[in-house]
Formats: sequence, C-alpha cells, structure tokens
Amino acid sequence: MQVFNKHFRDETLDEMLRGEGRGSERFYRECARCKCAAPLFRCSRQTCLGPGMYCVTCVVRQHEQLPTHMLEKWNGQHFEPMTLNELDVEARVQLGHIPGSYCPKATKAHKDFVIIDTLGVRTVKLNFCGCDSKLTHRQQLMRACLWPATSLDPQTCATFNAIRLFEVQNCLGKISAYDFMRSLELLSNNDGLRPTADRRRAFRAIVRQYRMMEMIKRAARGHEDSGVLGTRQGELALDCRMCPQPDWNLPPGFDEINWDEMDEDQRYKYFLMLSQDANFKLINRNVSSEERDPIVGDGTGYFCNRKDYMEHIRKHVDEEEISSCSGFQAMFLANAKRVKGLRVTGVGGVTCARHNMWRPNGLGDLQAGERYCNMDFLFFSAVLNFALMWLILSYDIACQFSKNIWARMDKLPAKYHLHIDRLNIRWMVPNFHLPPHKTGCHSPFSFHWLWGAGCTHGETVEQNWEFLNGAAASTKLMGLGARFWALEGLFGFHNWRRLVAHWLILKRRMAEAIKEGRSHKRSFEAFTAGLTAAMPEAVEEWRVWVEAWEITRHVEKEGKSPYEYTEASKLKVTLVCDRRSLILCILLGNGENITDVDNRRQLAVDIRAMGAHRTTTQELDILKRQTTLRARIKAFRKLQQIYMPNVRRHLTRSQRVEWDADRKEPEAMRLFMPSDLATKELREKACAVGLDGVEARLRDGEAEEALDSLRDGLRTRTATTRFKVRNWSGQRALTRGQGILRLINLKIHGAKLRYRYARQALRKLKGHGAWEERLRVIEEGGIALAGDVVSGETHRSLSWIWYAVVKKGGNESQKLEEALRVEWCKAYSRSRRWREELVLVEEEMRRTIAYGVTAEQRWLARANARTVMLGTSVPMSAEVAEGVRAYALEQADRERRTCEKVREDWVAIRARGAQYLAGVDISGQGEIVVEVDRDSMRWAEALAYEREEVENDMYQ
Repeated sequence: MQVFNKHFRDETLDEMLRGEGRGSERFYRECARCKCAAPLFRCSRQTCLGPGMYCVTCVVRQHEQLPTHMLEKWNGQHFEPMTLNELDVEARVQLGHIPGSYCPKATKAHKDFVIIDTLGVRTVKLNFCGCDSKLTHRQQLMRACLWPATSLDPQTCATFNAIRLFEVQNCLGKISAYDFMRSLELLSNNDGLRPTADRRRAFRAIVRQYRMMEMIKRAARGHEDSGVLGTRQGELALDCRMCPQPDWNLPPGFDEINWDEMDEDQRYKYFLMLSQDANFKLINRNVSSEERDPIVGDGTGYFCNRKDYMEHIRKHVDEEEISSCSGFQAMFLANAKRVKGLRVTGVGGVTCARHNMWRPNGLGDLQAGERYCNMDFLFFSAVLNFALMWLILSYDIACQFSKNIWARMDKLPAKYHLHIDRLNIRWMVPNFHLPPHKTGCHSPFSFHWLWGAGCTHGETVEQNWEFLNGAAASTKLMGLGARFWALEGLFGFHNWRRLVAHWLILKRRMAEAIKEGRSHKRSFEAFTAGLTAAMPEAVEEWRVWVEAWEITRHVEKEGKSPYEYTEASKLKVTLVCDRRSLILCILLGNGENITDVDNRRQLAVDIRAMGAHRTTTQELDILKRQTTLRARIKAFRKLQQIYMPNVRRHLTRSQRVEWDADRKEPEAMRLFMPSDLATKELREKACAVGLDGVEARLRDGEAEEALDSLRDGLRTRTATTRFKVRNWSGQRALTRGQGILRLINLKIHGAKLRYRYARQALRKLKGHGAWEERLRVIEEGGIALAGDVVSGETHRSLSWIWYAVVKKGGNESQKLEEALRVEWCKAYSRSRRWREELVLVEEEMRRTIAYGVTAEQRWLARANARTVMLGTSVPMSAEVAEGVRAYALEQADRERRTCEKVREDWVAIRARGAQYLAGVDISGQGEIVVEVDRDSMRWAEALAYEREEVENDMYQ
C-alpha cells in the first residue's frame, strides 16, 4: 500500500477515467465482429466482450443468451447505460433451442418478464418453446437454469448462480434476502434514475423452494421410486461421520460384541457424546399463522416432528419448571419477560459433543423458556432409534435434568423411548459451565474425571449457537414455514462446513494429543516417582481410589471423590470483623531463619511494593530496617576480611566499583560471596580453604527452605482464593481481600526470588550435576495447586516442586499430604484423558474414512436403482435417467476422492499416534507440525472453547 500510495495513484486514476471513454481508436474505428464502421455499443464494464465496440446487430447476437448484462451506447459525447430490452431491434431470449436459432412455434412471455441475476435485476424479452406441447413453462425455465417464482404462469425467475450466491452469503454472513435483493437493485439503479421491478417477495419464495429441494436432492430422494413422499424422519439432515453410526462406520458384527470381555480402550471408542442447550436469541414474532404459512416436510431434517412435539407440550404445559444449583440464564427464562407477541421464545437443540454437528430431529422451538417437557422431547427425539450401548449427555444443568428423567421418558410416545442400559448413560456438565455449580456437582459431573471422555469439553452446542445468532434479526419476523426452512438451510450449511473443517481439525487434535500426552505422562511419572519414595502405600491407595470412583461415580453419587479436599484438611481461615474493616488472617506455619542476603532482597521488594508515595510510618519502618541491615553488613565485612582477605584483588572492574561505593541504600549493596567470583581458580586464591563448599551447603539448604516457603504460600493462596470466591461479595470486601492476596503474592514472589538466587549461586559453585534434578528451574506458570474445578484443567500440569516432598509430622503434614493426594489424582486423570483423546481421534479418523467408503458404495448402488418418473408409474425417461445416474456417480466419485485425500493427509500422523500408543519412544522424531489451511480453519474459528481456551474465566 505504501508503494501504491507513493507512485501509482495518479496513474490508476487516469486509467479509471480512460475507461469512461471509448479507449484506443483501433477499438472503435470498426465493429469488432462484422467490421462495419462507427459502432456505438459495448458491454458495460467489459463484462463479457472486452474493450471492443459493436454495432447493434452484433451486440444483440452476442447477448441473446446473456440477457442480464448491461449495455452502453456512445451518444457522441459519453456512454449511456441501457439494457438489451431497450434496444429498438427485437432482441428476444429463446428457450428450448441452442443460441442463434428460433422456435417456429414460439410463445412470447409476459412483457415484464424479470430475471434476477448476480449482475442485477433485469426486465427481458423472452420466448417459450412450443415444439413440445407437454413441456410446461416452468420446466423450460428450469432446463435453462432459471428458477421460476411461481409454478403455473411464471413471470419472474432467478438464475441458479444468483440463488447459490445468496445461499452462501446468507449462511456465512447472515445477509437477508431483503438486503441481497436491495444490493442487486442498486447494481442496476444506484442513482435512482432507472427504477427496477420489485421482486423481493418473489425471490424469498424462490429461495425457500430451492433450499427445500436442494436438501431433498442431496439426501438421494431422487434416486428412489418413492421420491419426496418417501422421506423418512431426519433423513434430510447431514449425519456426523465422526460419531458412531450403525450400518455406516462401525465394524461388522458390532451388535454381537460382548462388552464385558472387551478391552477398556475398545469400549469407550463407541461412546456417543451429545451436548444439549437452549438459545433465547432465535425468537419469532407471531406475524403469521400455520394455516397461511405451513411447514412442509415436518420432521424430515434437523427440527423434530412438530406434530408430536406440540402434542407432548400441550400435555405438560403446566408442569413444574426447571430449577438448578447454578444461576444460569436458562433457569430464569422459564418465566420469561418481554415475550408479549412472540410465538417462539427460543430454540432448544442437541449436537454431538465432540464435532459440533447438529443431530437430526434434535431441534425444536421453545414457547415459555427452557422447560423439562421441551428439553426431554428434544433429547429423546435426537436419539430416536439409537442402537449403541453407551451415551454421554452434556447439559449445563445436567445435575438437575438427570433426576427423574426415566419417569419423564415414560410420558413420551413409545417410539421415543430410549432402549439402553440406564447405567450406561453419563450425565455431564460442560467444562465452562461447571465452576459456578455447587461443589458437590464438580467431580461427579466433570468431563475431566470421566473415564473415556478424552479431552471432550461439552461446549459444542454453545459454539453452534454463536454461529446462528447472526440470523436472529431476519428470522424474527418470518412466518412459520419460511423460518423453518431458513433455519434448516443454516443448520445444513453449518454441518457441511463442520465436516470439511474436521478433515484438518482431526489431524490437529491428534498432533496435540500426542504432544500433550507425552508431556503429561512424563510429568505424572516424575510426580509418582517422587511421591512413591516418601509414601508408597498412599500412592497405590490413591490409584485404586481413582479407578474405583470412575466406575461407581454415577451409581453411588455419595461416594467421596478423590479429587476433592476433606473438610479436616483445608487450611484454617479466621475472620476478624469490626465496624471499619474485614481482615482475612491466614494462619501460616513455619517461621524462617532469614539470612542477611534475604533481608536485603525482602527490603528491596517491600520498598518497590510501597511505591514513591509512602506514609511517615512506612518511611520510619524502612529507615529502621536499613539501619539494622547496614550494621549487619559492616559486621559481615569484618569477617570477610578474615576469610576472604584477597577478594577485592580478584574482582572485575565493575565489581570493584561496587565494593568501594558507599551506598546510602544498604539493600542495594553487594556482599560478594564466593559464588560471585567468576571461576574456581579465583575462589581458591581469594578465599580460605573450603569456604566455597561451605557456601554450597548453605545455598543448598537455602534453596530447600525457599521451596518449603513457596509451597506454603501457594497452598495459602489457593485456600484464600477459594474462600474469596465462595464468601465475599461487594466492592468493600473484595477490595480489602485484594490487599490480603497481595501480601500473600509478595510472600510467594519473595520465596521464588530467594530460590532462584540460591540456585544460581549453587550452579556457579558446583557446576552442572545430579543436584539439578532435585533443584530445577522454576517456571512462571503451572506452580499453583487448584482445589476446585477451573477452566484450563485439561492442559494444566503440576510443577516439579510438588514431586519430591519430605514427609513431616503434625497437622502441616496432613494438609500437605491431602493437597498432594488431590493433585496426584488429577495428574493421573489428565494423563489418562490425553491417552484416551488419542484413541478417540484415531477412531474418529477411521470412522470418517469408513463412512465415506460406505457412502461411495451406496451412491454407486443408487445409480441404477430408480425405474419410474417420480409420483407416477411411468417408466423413467432417458434424459432423467442419465441425470440420476450422473449425479449418483458424481457423488460416489467425490466420496472416493475425499477418502483418498484424508488417507494421504492422515497417514503420517496416524502412524506416529500408533507408535505412541504401542509404547514406542518417539521423542527423537521431532515435533509434529500441522500445516494450517487458512480457508478451512476460518470455519473452525467458531470453536470458542476449543481445548479449554476459554477467554472469560469464571474465577478471574
């Protein structure tokens, strides 16, 4: 842009102005086609014919099959816009014949026949063919790729290109039919001098018909003799190829599998994971009636069967509304306000919890908020004819929804009953929605601790609503039938784009699962090794506890969770209240024997924390501490002359300046311990024999002591934060609470500084060695304990500082052991979840390919399956038979090429995953890099909570 702005703006402006004239003389000297002199016409903006000029006869001949192009006529001074219809010659578009030929039995269309095209809205002169009296005007238009607005005597049509363009813009950008038609009208008449025909109402009818028929065509209803009337419930919806689909992507003999004898890694691969929720933005006003605008194809796509649904709602309209332990919007909208004049207050829906695909028959309108009767029907409708053995349902109020669910199911028609072992259903709460629930809901309903869940977060339905909310404004004022097909089109578009995006997303997920799985496995093994040395019996007891709890969590919900603290082990918190303040006093443990070095650092930290605007009391306190510190440093210098007599001689030039300086701030004075000397040779010359070894032992103990202080501070901060979230409210309490947390954070920061200085000195004194495994580098993140369910749990890994802890006696030991137990159990589950994620992604890849293979075989079988014209018993014509066969073979070819593409794209990453699952060491094979296709990943950006990356942390 800088180059363009500096050098090419004038040139570009001249070229734009040049286009307003006729250009070079060689282009307008003679007609570009017949070479006659003085041509006056050209295609506007050179849409089809280039820069040449044409005579009236040639320009008409060129545009006989391009009637929507604008023309321009040179009047001697400038070009005047005009259409083909406005020429003096008889220029007509002839249907049913090749361009340039005419029908001897032609019938003129209405004089105001309108074609809606991507170039604008045009009034054209059109002739229908009369050679075949059985061929209707509608059929002739369809064969010219023009979709008529009415079936009997059409006077308006739209090109297929215009309809498809609107489909993509409407589904992707939520552009309404009104805005789309307005844009076409402005392309034709932007200055208001050439008004165009208003065909917005007709275009809406065209789009509605096109959407319905396109879904029917893609569902292969045109390849069966029963045709449209034979469409089954949910058949028009696109299935999720990654989810288990009987008869499509499951192994042969799946129904005969003995689940009790199957390996654990094999069972959870067949979990069907669903996510359910409601959306209160997709409202609809009561602007029309069902009689005036009926729903055609009820229940054949993503919406449930409205007849059965409304009958069930009428029976339970007065039932008790939803209540829950959490304060989400859903619980309050049962008595929704501002619903006057609304037919629909929202939409409930069910998706698959891992792939963001809408389930067939899994959506329905809400009439008075999110009630049990609505959500029950949608859930059981979404699993209609369900044939698997395991089902996981994610719902933000699953803790309440799961109560009495089977009693409510018995009130539904028998065909909606779910035939499954009820112990094989797991009710879960999505990860982002779980923290505000009561503590008792955290462990039993968390995906983090669910066997076989992998890294599923359960928030997919929320992501899908975000994509659809843009259509709320346009669907709000639609009639019942128009809104139905508008949303069906959006659901179908969403599912197709999700399928395409997952070809890349699955590859990325597997790479992430391998990387994170290795990292968490190594961390867990190191953690376990450290704890086993100190408490071997406890570690094995914890392992048995976790595995037993995963099995019984949904049977015995009162069982104690290994991921939670017991009341006796929580840090003690005392509240001291008076009229003017609320002080949180954390009872800390050990006192510390702080050296002069630590005194200097702590004083420097405190001065910086107080800032420049200190009170008189604070100034006095700092002065006292500085005086005491200066006296101790002088005493240290006298000892240093005895044990380090030659130290100054061996300092660097800058260090000598520091040595000689008489600083007013003692906290900034350097002591110059043996570790401050650059090499071992210098230390031997400057210090007494063995003095560097004495400092090394001192630094080792100092580092261990700093780690203990750091652990105490972290446990204190965890307890304080938990207490704050549960008990504090109001600006006053929260503000004073921030002061308490600030003091705790200063203590933690001081411990980290002390440890880092001690370790740095130790490395100078000892060099690299085995001690570095015991005293590692402390990272900035990942060192905290987390006693509650929080966002980011999937990726959180415990720092090494907790791996090796010396077991002590007393109450502090009990608290520490409890904290370590919770963290070990969580680390154990995280390690297992990432391995499960890898197994699940590998199975999803296999199922995707298997589904494509089955789809290819079925399309090949459909190529010759149909025998009669739809709706009749007349044998199928040769033309229709060829089209039916061509479409089936085209779809089969697309399925084959898709399978080949994903096999090739996935072969390397699947091989790496198989090696990892087999226990092969892949650490030397380098990092896995997944190329990101920006066009495909743009659709994947809807994953707002993908891999726990939640922007609005509930605990911040």
